[in-house]
Amino acid sequence: MEISSNDKCLASDVVSSIAPLILRVWIAQVFFFAGYGKVTQGLTAPEWFANLSFPPLINLLPADISWMLAGYGEVIFSLFLLVGFFGRFSVLGLLFITWVAIYTVHFDLGFAGWDQIKTDMGSGFKIPLMLVVMQLSLFFMGMGKCSVDYLFEKK
Repeated sequence: MEISSNDKCLASDVVSSIAPLILRVWIAQVFFFAGYGKVTQGLTAPEWFANLSFPPLINLLPADISWMLAGYGEVIFSLFLLVGFFGRFSVLGLLFITWVAIYTVHFDLGFAGWDQIKTDMGSGFKIPLMLVVMQLSLFFMGMGKCSVDYLFEKK
């Protein structure tokens, strides 16, 4: 049985529609649950968070403000990303949060920690780095056909 060129096109359309959706769902659930954990702990930053060394300019914010911005940012951006609403903007927001997390928490092993998830010495940045690659993929290819952004583009 031969597959016609129309069928090949259809299969390609299905894959190109589903791939960004799968990335969006995966990234969204990671950030949603991280943010939800922060939001449900209250408005006061826990001691471990307050004692982190944040990057320049962010270190000017009080720890409680950073805690709220991180938590609510993760929740809101992840929900927007999930449905593909202001997708690229949401990806940029999550990339910023990821960069801050790598800078403050995950880079404590230095370059040696690139492939470590968790060790006795601290957290590596393998998982956040994988998230960055997925986020950049979405940023450059768009949210796909199964998104609110696509519906607005069609109109």
